[in-house]
Amino acid sequence: MSVAQNPTAALRIALVGNPNCGKTALFNRLTGSRQKVANYAGVTVERKEGQFVSPGGRTVRILDLPGAYSLDSASLDEAITREVCLGQRPGETRPDLIVSVVAATNLRLHLRFVLELRRLGVPMVVVLNMSDAAERRGIKIDRE
Repeated sequence: MSVAQNPTAALRIALVGNPNCGKTALFNRLTGSRQKVANYAGVTVERKEGQFVSPGGRTVRILDLPGAYSLDSASLDEAITREVCLGQRPGETRPDLIVSVVAATNLRLHLRFVLELRRLGVPMVVVLNMSDAAERRGIKIDRE
């Protein structure tokens, strides 16, 4: 049964994006977890899960997925991300929402993956991260 059919069911949100864009930092902030965060790719190599209760009392399950550049997996960690997003992981359904985390420091690379994720038809929110680092590099972003 989908969340639309059962509004009291836990909402499943997948954090998806390129390696080292801030998915795990966001996961830690949302769930109160303390997963390892480092400034290099490949830190998250497996699917992690945490949860919180929304102000309305609904349970929200957050999936922190390994970094990927594409759903056409070239590595085991990218395959995990693809399988979760497509609902092909054993015992799991597709996420109710994809939160695509993109680093403002390299939008061109990140937005290619965003467009690929969009074609899945899963509701999606794009989160712009590292805008402070982009500004320090002289990158100006029109957020409108």
